[in-house]
Amino acid sequence: MTAKPPRPAGLRSEDWVAVWIGFFLLAAVLAGVRPPLPSFDWGSADGTAAVFAPSNLADSLLLGLMFLALSAAGIALMGGRLGLFAVGFPVVYVLAWLALVAAGHAGVKYWGLEFVLFALLFGLLISNTIGVPYWLREAVRTEYYIKTGLVILGAGILFREILQAGFLGLLQALLVIIVVWYACFYFARKLRVDDEFATILATAVSICGVSAAIAACGAIQGDRKKLSYVTSLVLLVAAPMMVVMPWIVRHFEIPEIVGGAWVGGTIDTSGAVVAAGELVGETAMKAAVIVKFSQNALIGVAAFALSLWWTLRGGNQTGQRTGVRVIWDRFPKFVLGFMAASVVFSFLLQPSLVAETSGIFRGLRTIWFALAFTCIGLETRVVELLGLEEGRPALAFIGAQAVNVIWTLLVAYLLFGGVFFPVPDL
Repeated sequence: MTAKPPRPAGLRSEDWVAVWIGFFLLAAVLAGVRPPLPSFDWGSADGTAAVFAPSNLADSLLLGLMFLALSAAGIALMGGRLGLFAVGFPVVYVLAWLALVAAGHAGVKYWGLEFVLFALLFGLLISNTIGVPYWLREAVRTEYYIKTGLVILGAGILFREILQAGFLGLLQALLVIIVVWYACFYFARKLRVDDEFATILATAVSICGVSAAIAACGAIQGDRKKLSYVTSLVLLVAAPMMVVMPWIVRHFEIPEIVGGAWVGGTIDTSGAVVAAGELVGETAMKAAVIVKFSQNALIGVAAFALSLWWTLRGGNQTGQRTGVRVIWDRFPKFVLGFMAASVVFSFLLQPSLVAETSGIFRGLRTIWFALAFTCIGLETRVVELLGLEEGRPALAFIGAQAVNVIWTLLVAYLLFGGVFFPVPDL
């Protein structure tokens, strides 16, 4: 068992420390501090040489030292064991880096396999063979890394881009999310899956897979083993869908734009969406990206709504009066940082500056999430993961995905097929 980190109250709690680190990184980048991000793309001769070039390895080392300094400062604020953290963090970082390299291969990317799968596998390999040594446990801080990454993610959720994504894409996203979320939650309840698990499952299958699962788990402060289970399901289901759905579109001569909207609203990983759309055609790829982007853009709204619902629900279950003070005490504070970043980057900054910094913020939050999923693997035993609720969550997920496939095809046809609106010119 990994030792649980101390949880000081007030502004030195884990939630608030994640907000402070996230805000510091956002402010530093906006002020012009742009650490070089290493490249993880390879698979060709030139790409492979670039990934393992001394300059790229030096950039990886520099970035690791920066993450060590920032995260160690947070550990000190929370009253953690700083010495042990400093010893263990480089191991977690190297495992996360290896996961990003594995996911950066062109063949792996083609199949839509994301870094989270490799981070989990590398962590599981250690935890299920030699075990996690004492000196490493202080650096296994899953929630700490996830919350910090989510604060930075807020900078990429822009309200104006939700509107720019297109009315039809946003309308389809809303119709799909609402119906599929409740379908999954209903199936999970019928299969006696606990509500925490059901919430993470429903959010993942209805919105955008791994990113939505991370946001949902953080918003309701869920069990990391359940998050690991859900992300594994998402990745396992997405790969065959990426191959089968384009074949269905072509075989049944579904209009290309309808097929693209169907793919974008159904497949739960962004890489697989683009790949599947390209297998159909350029128009299908554009429609798929528009719909998937619309769903991605709603993560912030969903995370805030889930946090509020879960907080109020907790008060109702315990019989505690749910006043303003109770809501504030229970509400995950990092979600406020997430929303604040989204508002600032949506309305208070110049679009050119937001566009200029979007790439580095994407790279930074990817590192935080890679650290988090490595830690999930380090905390998890395979027997425990496979035995979670006897496979019932997987049945709920697959059932909801079946509803997703049928319902999204109907909605895509009605919205993009010229039934209610003119067919968009993409």
